[in-house]
Amino acid sequence: MERLLRIKDALELIEQRLEGRVDIDEIARAACVSPFHFQRVFLILTGMTVAEYMRKRKLTLAAQELATTSSKVIDVALKYGYDSPESFTKAFRKIHGIPPSEARSPGASLKAFPRISFHLSLKGDQDMDYKIIDKEAFKVIGKAIEVKCHDKGQISRFWQECHQNGMIEKLGSFGNGGNLLGACMHMQPESGDFTYMIAAPTDLEAL
Repeated sequence: MERLLRIKDALELIEQRLEGRVDIDEIARAACVSPFHFQRVFLILTGMTVAEYMRKRKLTLAAQELATTSSKVIDVALKYGYDSPESFTKAFRKIHGIPPSEARSPGASLKAFPRISFHLSLKGDQDMDYKIIDKEAFKVIGKAIEVKCHDKGQISRFWQECHQNGMIEKLGSFGNGGNLLGACMHMQPESGDFTYMIAAPTDLEAL
């Protein structure tokens, strides 16, 4: 429960930092986790990357300001962290379908992306035993792929493929016993893509 409340604090901080540039390290600290872990959990919970969420929220607020005030496009662009009117216009058009200069035109259609909120719900009638273990650094050997954040079934298909082609059995023979691991590495902050490895702990120095 405490961890979920920390994530809620991080979401609140994102809202406070939408004007200008947002520091992912600061947001992760609010959630009391590493930037990598926060971005991974955020992607799992929301289906989008932190960068994508912040971009949609910024452009929602920018559109509202342009439509309801006399603010200049360049001033709004700078306010929400864009270096130039050109980059702002490109991002704005991608979300809203029109350039920012037309936001206050009569009948202009704009999209609104509301802020994320979440509620804790408990369901199910089966117990699940689990434990969290802090371990010293150890070596693994494995098979890795580059995972795209938009492909939700890629990891599942990867495990199935490795079962079918014998890779799971092969990794087990190289490992030093125990279960195989699913390791997430090298998270890309902007895209949310990362490296995923099916890995076996090993004592081997080299193959």
